[in-house]
Amino acid sequence: MALRDSQLSTLNVAGKEYDYYRIDDLDGIDHLPYSLKVLVENLVRNIDGANITDDHVRALLDWDPDAEPSHEIQFTPSRVVMQDFTGVPCVVDLATMRDAVKALGGDPQVINPQVQSDMVIDHSVQIDNYGVADAIERNMDIEYRRNRERYQFLRWGQQAFRNFRVVPPGTGIIHQVNIEYLAQVVMRQAAADSDGRELAYLDSCVGTDSHTTTVNGLGVLGWGVGGIEAEAAMLGQPISMLVPRVVGFKLTGAIPEGVTATDVVLTITDMLRRHGVVGKFVEFYGEGIASVPLANRATIGNMGPEFGSTCGIFPIDDVTLDYLRLTGRSEEQVALVEAYAKANKLWGDATAPGYVEPTYSEYLELDLGSVVPSIAGPKRPQDRIELSAAKQAFEAALPTYETVDTVTEPVPVHTAFRGDFALTNGAVAIASITSCTNTSNPSVMIAAGLIARNAVAKGLKPKPWVKTSLAPGSQVVTDYLKAAGLQDDLDALGYQLVGYGCATCIGNSGPLLPEISEAINANDLTVTAVLSGNRNFEGRISPDVKMNYLASPPLVIAYALAGTMDFDFAAEPLGTDPEGRPVFLKDIWPTNAEVEAVVNGTVSREMFLKDYASVFDGDERWRGLDVPEGDLFAWDEASTYVRRQTFFDGMGADPEPVRDIHGARVLALLGDSVTTDHISPAGAFKADSPAGRYLTDRGVEPKDFNSYGSRRGNHEVMVRGTFGNIRLRNQLLASVGREVTPGGYTYDFLAGRPTTIYEASRDYQVHDVPLVVLAGKEYGTGSSRDWAAKGTMMLGVKAVITESFERIHRSNLIGMGVLPLQFPEGESYASLGLDGTETYDIAGIEALNDGETPKTVHVTATKTDGTVVEFDAIVRIDTPGEADYYRNGGILQYVLRNLMKR
Repeated sequence: MALRDSQLSTLNVAGKEYDYYRIDDLDGIDHLPYSLKVLVENLVRNIDGANITDDHVRALLDWDPDAEPSHEIQFTPSRVVMQDFTGVPCVVDLATMRDAVKALGGDPQVINPQVQSDMVIDHSVQIDNYGVADAIERNMDIEYRRNRERYQFLRWGQQAFRNFRVVPPGTGIIHQVNIEYLAQVVMRQAAADSDGRELAYLDSCVGTDSHTTTVNGLGVLGWGVGGIEAEAAMLGQPISMLVPRVVGFKLTGAIPEGVTATDVVLTITDMLRRHGVVGKFVEFYGEGIASVPLANRATIGNMGPEFGSTCGIFPIDDVTLDYLRLTGRSEEQVALVEAYAKANKLWGDATAPGYVEPTYSEYLELDLGSVVPSIAGPKRPQDRIELSAAKQAFEAALPTYETVDTVTEPVPVHTAFRGDFALTNGAVAIASITSCTNTSNPSVMIAAGLIARNAVAKGLKPKPWVKTSLAPGSQVVTDYLKAAGLQDDLDALGYQLVGYGCATCIGNSGPLLPEISEAINANDLTVTAVLSGNRNFEGRISPDVKMNYLASPPLVIAYALAGTMDFDFAAEPLGTDPEGRPVFLKDIWPTNAEVEAVVNGTVSREMFLKDYASVFDGDERWRGLDVPEGDLFAWDEASTYVRRQTFFDGMGADPEPVRDIHGARVLALLGDSVTTDHISPAGAFKADSPAGRYLTDRGVEPKDFNSYGSRRGNHEVMVRGTFGNIRLRNQLLASVGREVTPGGYTYDFLAGRPTTIYEASRDYQVHDVPLVVLAGKEYGTGSSRDWAAKGTMMLGVKAVITESFERIHRSNLIGMGVLPLQFPEGESYASLGLDGTETYDIAGIEALNDGETPKTVHVTATKTDGTVVEFDAIVRIDTPGEADYYRNGGILQYVLRNLMKR
């Protein structure tokens, strides 16, 4: 009897019976980490005798914690979550696939999500208005005007596709909505017949946003994938993965006075980055986790991408159940979660009878009592700085941002909105409470409100040049801030509600006052941003801001009051009270007990029930949209937001053989830590950029450009923006003796001149010249942006050769038919004497046509003088499934061909 049959059992919960797949009696289950037990259940439930067999389950049960990953399994997520920046291209691709199926003579209805797929529209609201009472209404009016085409398309998708729901704008941030409403922890599937029992099974998900790991705080296994991989999951395809090493992270002690959950997560991020957890699971365990509130667990899980790990998960325990009750889940659901977890040895209470401590590959431990207030920056989330050393760290970093044009004296600025003042280097231009990382956590939001209350009482105000904003991830946040009377105090400091969305954290900080922007750029000032987010990469937050710092919500307000990063909170007062006495940060910082009392007295189950009762309905703007009809979308050739993709043009029923690469030129020569923000910007762009010229030529005025992120449904805009980040430095220009102009520039060897990356790529493609990218370590760090891979492919890049890749982007490159290669261990383009001026041949790829995935391919780089550099590059096609995707020219082509064969 197959395991799938023998393990099917019955679970009785308060008199109701469910079917479920039992794993508690499987040999080897006891000592497995929680996260791997989740994978065991997933495999047992989805055994099909082909892709997933009994042997796969037994191999996972025999997991060797000391071994390097080598065993491949197929993970089948229970559901998919999306945000609109990355989700719109998914729906565009699905609509295009329907067209392709029809062109190949098939039924377009075979293209439908096979699992529950939810999109939360949270990435489109921009902070155009702030510091006024009706900022949110103004911003949402602008949001609908800018995004009407996209929103109409999504409304069409909601009625055209089965298993697809949309949470409208103005509701919340994807990850906060996920933990507060969408996630079930244990899911239920209706019986095939009316007399049968529901099937209970573990919730799991993948999302088109890297911070999907927020849901790990609930004990739900999930992580971010590229939109490409998510589309395949939506269409019922399992995700191929190697069973990872699992890092056990023990938490002990308690958070000390004056320290927030944000400080804890920045400390954990620092520790795990130093330890090295890329491609690994991180699991928190031990008696100490029982004292970690669910909101703090979610904050920690959220930063998994910043750790570099695939997930950062907590097991199910009483803390999980309490949160499910608080957020409005039914008592029936809570009872099911408890019974299921205990029956399947998934209960994480280390004090429970029969508890067996898991075995891990590696171990770390943090005493929460040792954590100190911290920030991170100025350009990477893992670069933690103790708050006591922040002034010195800023002063040390500032010279690296200054140029010969930088004015060091105060620059006078005159504004009608905020009066007259002087700007200096280090001025805080943006101080934003934003992002799923922190706004999902009542303790830090209440702490921010209490600091605001105390500051108002002392007569303190933010400096006039600071753009202040509050963009929470859930309407519940507004409810409890109002219930506590704290929103009035936040309003008094300029922290009026500007929208429910990611806002500043994903580059939608909106424009600075024109007078401020002009002063910054005319005098080459280095101004800063402080945000309660998770990403602070160069060029991400605002084109006017060079240095970005992550901080807790109360510290965001503190920096708004200080007005500069060149500030020592221990030694310098924030201002004076009405009696003229100096006021220091310690004078307005609330105690942990004060914060806890307000949280316990205001955050209620009724708030969640009220706000999520109509979560899919939307406001009158959403309900008033004209919705197209039909199974096939009627593409508008004049649209600048939504266009039919070209990926499937000319695609045959069978794939063409893959070919070796000959005569390739280098499009970009890049350094370490090139992020997906560098490759595929999400923020604003200028009229003289290739994307700007494309829109201008079509009658779109610069004020209506919106952002790259909002234009992801239009491949013509996105390919022109690929490698277009204003902070990108293509060292290829230096290799040919030219100045390295920041932004999307390169050298066109055919034309013999510098030009934009987009224009050079067009030239190379006209002449059938393949392209490669050379880079350093940690290539593709950051958000799971499908367009970082799609744009790379559309530019004509056939291979990317680096010292190392981040997980998601490497997978996405394969998903678009681009070959990820690594230099030999310990080598780099610099150590090999390569400068990008060479012509490249890559041999050995064609072995894939014979069903073999080569471990290396031979690269020959021919210099202009005829000398040759040869090396064997490591092929980073890590699983047989990825090999299938690459042979098919991409994952979507593979899925479409398989669906056509059914």
